[in-house]
Amino acid sequence: MAYDADVIVIGAGLAGLTATAELVDAGRSVILLDQEPEQSIGGQAHWSFGGLFFIDSPEQRRMRIRDSHALALQDWLGTAGFDRPEDHWPRRWAEAYVDFAAGEKRPWLHRQGVRFFPVVGWAERGGYDATGHGNSVPRFHITWGTGPGLVAPFERRVRAGVAKGLVQLRFRHRVTGLGRTAGAVDTVSGEVLAASGVERGAASSREVVGAFEYRAQAVIVTSGGIGGNHDLVRAQWPERLGTPPEKMLSGVPAHVDGLMLGIAEAAGAHHINRDRMWHYTEGIENWNPIWARHGIRILPGPSSLWLDARGRRLPVPLFPGFDTLGTLEHIARSGYGYTWFVLNRRIIGKEFTLSGSEQNPDLTGRSVRGVLDRARADVPGPVKAFMDRGADFVIEKDLPSLVRGMNALTKEPLIDEAGLRREIVARDREVTNPFTKDFQVTAIRGARKYLGDRLIRTVSPHRVLDPAAGPLIAVRLNILTRKSLGGLETDLSSRVLAPDGTPLPGVYAAGEAAGFGGGGVHGYRSLEGTFLGGCLFSGRTAGRAAAKATG
Repeated sequence: MAYDADVIVIGAGLAGLTATAELVDAGRSVILLDQEPEQSIGGQAHWSFGGLFFIDSPEQRRMRIRDSHALALQDWLGTAGFDRPEDHWPRRWAEAYVDFAAGEKRPWLHRQGVRFFPVVGWAERGGYDATGHGNSVPRFHITWGTGPGLVAPFERRVRAGVAKGLVQLRFRHRVTGLGRTAGAVDTVSGEVLAASGVERGAASSREVVGAFEYRAQAVIVTSGGIGGNHDLVRAQWPERLGTPPEKMLSGVPAHVDGLMLGIAEAAGAHHINRDRMWHYTEGIENWNPIWARHGIRILPGPSSLWLDARGRRLPVPLFPGFDTLGTLEHIARSGYGYTWFVLNRRIIGKEFTLSGSEQNPDLTGRSVRGVLDRARADVPGPVKAFMDRGADFVIEKDLPSLVRGMNALTKEPLIDEAGLRREIVARDREVTNPFTKDFQVTAIRGARKYLGDRLIRTVSPHRVLDPAAGPLIAVRLNILTRKSLGGLETDLSSRVLAPDGTPLPGVYAAGEAAGFGGGGVHGYRSLEGTFLGGCLFSGRTAGRAAAKATG
């Protein structure tokens, strides 16, 4: 029986495009399948902020950031917390990825025309000891052009493959099965869905209009994770993170359903670390949604007061931007599925960035003037739109009115004005002189020693209740589903492994479907800027390995 292509790639997100581009460079023929319409090519990477993790980059050196391979590996391993027999390959992938991020990653992307915003961000600051969770230095590099700017060179390479006759694009093809011949997986079958003209990310029709079956020497699974499937998120939610909240927003469209992981598992793949997941705690309802339960993440600076549902400050070091998973666990065990930021206009104007390409038109459009206008603005335009229209925002001139507005947004009026005033006044007293016992105030002052934070991300310490900095603002924060950190177990050649540790013949995996490498390269936690990079590294590895094994 003849093959329809050398390799079939399942999923046209960033990992799938990267793998396909590498296969084209090797002269291999590829069928690229995706259940969504062509306008959604690039998958979740298109919607991303375009953050990438580099080590000792030119941007870091220009910002006087001293980074090193040894420091980054210390941070990665302290953050991941690998502690299972199944972590053998994830740890090997982590070591390989740190090598990549400290070496070939940036020049490889630079050769393809990818450029970066000059100010390096400081995500996941940790707040524990030197060997614990967090980035010791700023490492979050924003792609000039955000997610679309990162997708573009790989899409160009794939479309060049189409022009050469090496790539067949098959959108609206939903895989339902993997089949074997003589023990090797070489057949991909499924349903052809009705053509759909919906905008990128919107729900597309699930009407079945046909069937397909293709054969190839190798199959690469790059189908993504489970973030759009709340039932699966709840089923895999670990006990250590408490109870999943009653209400969750979605950081990804509904078609990010994780079903391909089950199909691969049924074909013999080993799915590991499925209880490890990465959901954000600063989600707000999109006032202009594209998909169901569409949420946007706030990327906050360190100055907002973070309060639980009853108006009590979260414990040290659960400050904005310090420990996502620790904050998620605290919230899930609180009995309530939401928290609050309390701040003022001065803080929101400098410290609120909204994640996503569509929320950053200046960076996405590569507009220098737009970036300068953002820096000069009292409040950036996208943030101002949420202040004016967002369902989670309360803006008032005085604290009694703010508390009434906060209580009006929740089922129970849990915020007590006197208690909240005590929290804020106590914090405000700590900023009136250079000495303090408030670790958040210490952290703010520490952040401002970094030039990038002082310029664009961290406001000068001041009283929240200072009338000159007002009005007061409260933002209700929801849990926002995003990434599954586990996935199909793979060796360093991206070959999918069976439960006994042997390679599943003919099958490779990359991107979120492979836990961004090995079945869980991040362990329990992410350092941020590592998801897109994990798609690139694992996609490149899978494409090159499959090219060597075929043809």
